[in-house]
Amino acid sequence: MKVFFAAAAIALVSSWSTASAQAPNSTNVIRNGSTVSLEYTLTSDDGQFTESNKGKEPLRYVDGREQIIPGLEKALEGLPAGTEKKVTVKPEDAYGQVDPKNFQEVPKEAVPADSLQVGTTLVAQNAQGQQFPVRVREIKEKTVVMDMNHPLAGKTLVFDVKILEVKPPESK
Repeated sequence: MKVFFAAAAIALVSSWSTASAQAPNSTNVIRNGSTVSLEYTLTSDDGQFTESNKGKEPLRYVDGREQIIPGLEKALEGLPAGTEKKVTVKPEDAYGQVDPKNFQEVPKEAVPADSLQVGTTLVAQNAQGQQFPVRVREIKEKTVVMDMNHPLAGKTLVFDVKILEVKPPESK
């Protein structure tokens, strides 16, 4: 019995000192309503896409407001400022799988001639005036197949994140 209490006490002291070193204010962790600032490097699992804001303006979001992809938001909840973490997000928790319904054929003349190359990204506009990226997927004799899926749909995403600041939710 003494061994159990000694081990438990050591574990308790060890976890307390680690938590204290990481977060002097342990109540100031990411939770619903917190305003978070972070820097990140994002890489797709196939290496085709990389994006980073290191050395630039931090990404700011309010937790629980669906301002970032769900898988990343969930992985960061409960963490204090100063934490660095690698987060892998599967497609279903990011931009979803590639949906074949999001391929649309348009007349070839509707696409600028200098953009008639597979992989070219263009900006389309829907009836409400919202703009979104589309990619040339296939060029046929009289039509062009456009891919309207998000460019990162179907990809597993890897984020290297450093949480710079966590502001607690505002009191109402």
